[in-house]
Amino acid sequence: MSTKQKILLLPGDGIGPEIMEQAVRIIDWLKAERGLDVDLSEDLVGGASLAKHDVPIRDEVIAKAKAADAVLFGSVGDPVWKDVPFDRRPEVAILRLRKELNLYANLRPAKLFDPLLSASALKPDVVRGLDLMIVRETVGGIYFGEPRGVETLPDGTKRGVNTEVYTTAEIERVARVAFDLARLRSGRVCSVEKGNVMESGLLWREVITDLHRRDYSDVTLTHMLADNCAMQLVRDPRQFDVMVTGNLFGDLLSDLASMLTGSLGMLPSATLGTPEGTDKQAALYEPIHGSAPDIAGKGIANPLAQILSLAMMLRYSLDRGEDSELIEQAVSNVLASGLRTADIAAAGEARVSTAEMGAAVLKELQKLA
Repeated sequence: MSTKQKILLLPGDGIGPEIMEQAVRIIDWLKAERGLDVDLSEDLVGGASLAKHDVPIRDEVIAKAKAADAVLFGSVGDPVWKDVPFDRRPEVAILRLRKELNLYANLRPAKLFDPLLSASALKPDVVRGLDLMIVRETVGGIYFGEPRGVETLPDGTKRGVNTEVYTTAEIERVARVAFDLARLRSGRVCSVEKGNVMESGLLWREVITDLHRRDYSDVTLTHMLADNCAMQLVRDPRQFDVMVTGNLFGDLLSDLASMLTGSLGMLPSATLGTPEGTDKQAALYEPIHGSAPDIAGKGIANPLAQILSLAMMLRYSLDRGEDSELIEQAVSNVLASGLRTADIAAAGEARVSTAEMGAAVLKELQKLA
């Protein structure tokens, strides 16, 4: 019986296939040079799936994802499909994967590589050395709460409804991920909500405070309102180590944090969970940027977030921390050499293509190994 771990590749739409190609080049190198023993399979999601199968993701792909040890995801979203019903939009693919695999904890690191200090939106003395981890709950909150929808009122006008809802169990399980990560870092967690105006925020703070008292008193816990947190990320981002928050605020704050590092194109993510009725860990890894349809097919997208997502997969799902660190060091060295894709290039700096950046990381890996 094969002991190979199964990896499902879902490139998706827009720049997804282009950046995934660069990650696969590194996987192939790891297999040839570092003894990585995995079975790769690939399938369609998002607009690519809509074009061929008339749905953003098929049940067969969900089944493949559940059977895999990890999913490496590209991106979904294409304005070609902007007029289809909401439940058939390309983005439904990622939402359904999160729900079906019960991927409840999204890990979004915001780490500034020293060579990109000048690309950050903040002054170097404010952001130098930034290394924070945002843990975002991803299968609850306002994105999944019921009731939801658009309804026509008696007077003919319409009303849109979305519901923010969390349970004790949903809050506890994502908080445990944050506290456990903090124990491996500097031992600090900041919990973020809007308990001053939202009952769900009051419960969030109550549950996390109680869990901290019971099981994690060795970790330093602070609380912060989401609007203040957004301001603090710009004023003094290095005050944070691990941040834990709900679905909506995590979505917004992690994108804000990305610009502290220079570009959305630099940030990877991992989403971890346990499918209902199993004890198997499921995991999906993806860059946090979108599908960027305006530059799709031009060969200028930054592949580094996809490559760094692969590094996270090696660390969290494949137990290959050394290979993960090797990739991260290769990326840092390539940036230090001055190579830049368009999104991280300063005025007057030379710009390399997607493939050239991927090739440079691969060459650096060969040197380091």
